[in-house]
Amino acid sequence: MEQRGETAPGFDWPARPDTSLALNRMGTFDWDLDSGQMHLDDTALEVLDLRPDEFSGTPDGLRARLVSGEEARIDARVAQALKEGRSHYGAYFRSRRRDGSAGWNHIQGHILRDPNGRPYRIIGILRDAAHDPGEPGADGAHAEGRRRMTGVVERTTAILAHARTVNDVTDVLKDPEALGHLGAVSVMLGVVDGGRIHLVAEGRLGSYVPEIEYTRIDARFPMSEAVRRLSPVFIASRDDFRERYPLLWPYIEPLDVRSGVYLPLIAQGRAIGALGLLYTRPGDFTAEERNVLMALGSGIAQSLQRAILFEQEHDLAEGLQRAMLPRRIPDVAGVRIAVRYRAARIGRDIGGDWYDVIPLGDGRVGVMIGDVEGHDTDAAAVMGQLRIALRAYVAEGHTPGTAMARASAFLRELETERFATCTYAEVDLNSGTLSMVRAGHLDPVLRRGDGSAHRVQVAGGLPLGLRPADGPGASPGSGTGYPVTALDLHPGDTLVLCTDGLTERPGGDSETGMRELMDAVRDGPADVEELADVLCDLIGDAGGGDDMALLVLRRRGTPAPRGGGPLRHRLDPGDPVAPAHARHLIRAASEAWGARDRSDEIVLAADELMTNALVHTDGGGVVGMRRTVDGRIRVEVEDSSSALPYRREAGEWAMSGRGLLLVDGLADAWGVEPRGGGKCVWAEFAPSPPTG
Repeated sequence: MEQRGETAPGFDWPARPDTSLALNRMGTFDWDLDSGQMHLDDTALEVLDLRPDEFSGTPDGLRARLVSGEEARIDARVAQALKEGRSHYGAYFRSRRRDGSAGWNHIQGHILRDPNGRPYRIIGILRDAAHDPGEPGADGAHAEGRRRMTGVVERTTAILAHARTVNDVTDVLKDPEALGHLGAVSVMLGVVDGGRIHLVAEGRLGSYVPEIEYTRIDARFPMSEAVRRLSPVFIASRDDFRERYPLLWPYIEPLDVRSGVYLPLIAQGRAIGALGLLYTRPGDFTAEERNVLMALGSGIAQSLQRAILFEQEHDLAEGLQRAMLPRRIPDVAGVRIAVRYRAARIGRDIGGDWYDVIPLGDGRVGVMIGDVEGHDTDAAAVMGQLRIALRAYVAEGHTPGTAMARASAFLRELETERFATCTYAEVDLNSGTLSMVRAGHLDPVLRRGDGSAHRVQVAGGLPLGLRPADGPGASPGSGTGYPVTALDLHPGDTLVLCTDGLTERPGGDSETGMRELMDAVRDGPADVEELADVLCDLIGDAGGGDDMALLVLRRRGTPAPRGGGPLRHRLDPGDPVAPAHARHLIRAASEAWGARDRSDEIVLAADELMTNALVHTDGGGVVGMRRTVDGRIRVEVEDSSSALPYRREAGEWAMSGRGLLLVDGLADAWGVEPRGGGKCVWAEFAPSPPTG
């Protein structure tokens, strides 16, 4: 024993533990978890190529020597051991020496815990792993690197599988947790745009290389070269950057970048973009690293192509849909109307939501809102056709129920196998009468002038496009199946129509959305534009999984004077009492509305119109009387005949032909309007100015 010690002067026999550790480049560390202090012995500092004055005495002092991404991986390994209650952990990691070269090290720690199991200290060994056989180091680095890089590719590919837009792809690439584990300090994504490459994303701010936002494909840049050649470009050193790409070198020179790779993103045999990764490590890439990076580029290319195609289809569909919506909302005296449309933001789906405003003349306006089933270009196209058809039926003078029934038949004839929901409301601003019909749609919301709000229970029919059950009177044009709900819309009242995109919430909770809508309507501002903005804010900028259409209508003006409500009376054939009763009501209303001096003229003209309806048509009619927006008194007689009356000269002994001449002489204005399958003949009278 003594002889052996004599043959090796300077080393005791047996060697002391610190001698054995130092000779094998194994240092020790002691980490106090409570205070955060860490002690490294001289050998541990030597392994990391740190001088004593460079080490701060805390784990943060090691950052200067760790390769990018290694710190997060070691922290995760320690946190997992602490969480699982283990007493030991170990990990290989790469460190950067003072000259810039990289090496493999291994750390092993023993966790000390108090009687309650709380960890308070870690004592361990830090050693040079350059010569570990079969493990990370000179001979085993490939296995650890391969596992790490392959894991990054698998995680990134899984995340990109859910990307539907170019922004989704770029968000993944800019996430340090995604590609950062590859060790890259900068990640760049370029998309081919004609003869140029558009740089659309960069990761790791501060390490970004601004090659120019748009770069020509034939330019002398590595990303352009990768696209031209359809093959990756590997750059192993700073000298390589300077000599091969002098245009790029001024941007690389001030950065801590020593290597890089530019991967072409190839889909269906052509380059659609390129991915650039920059590293602080010097040296060429191994064959395994190149294969992993190529696999990563292939996965990103497929996701990027899907995203580009999806956005192109979405832009086309959204453009088609917006073209199908009204280009402007007409101004209608007596009301203020605000409309909003928002495409879906989750997945960027579009749908068939629409709105429309139809001036009907003489103080009447029709408003509608609807939603065609589906989220694609076909839904948008069907929406446009259906909106125009329903608008045409309403403009022709059909009643709300008949117009809705005909629109449903029209949608069935398109043979699209789609259905639609819709609500149509017709407002008579002279009388305040609001007539509504609903086809499977949400109930509208009405806010009264006093601030109270409630959902209007509108009698509903089947969604448009669905065939009604067979039965008597179920013809498409009859209006059967779409009953009309009538109520009064007073000055200051606000009507809110919307599609379910405004009330849907994550998880399909529509009741919560409806409660939020009711609260917002009740507490929102009186101005329709401001209220529309408040309601849109319920779904935020992100939106939901469905598009949304909204229409807000508020009646202007002040309440009508007492006795100013509309008059409406049925005229049945063979009923001798009905005309007399109508004349009595018309005279009373004329006097109540300040037209006492003209009451005889109004009654006589009304009598002529009623007589024409009873004599020249079948089925009788309806006589109505109301005040117009400009204060005139209007008498209307509706009947079911489409034959239009006209003035004619009657002979001296003729028994008829003088009625319309008499109306023309008595009234200030008169005319005829089509009303669905019939017509409405009207006459207007200005009240006489007050006397004395």
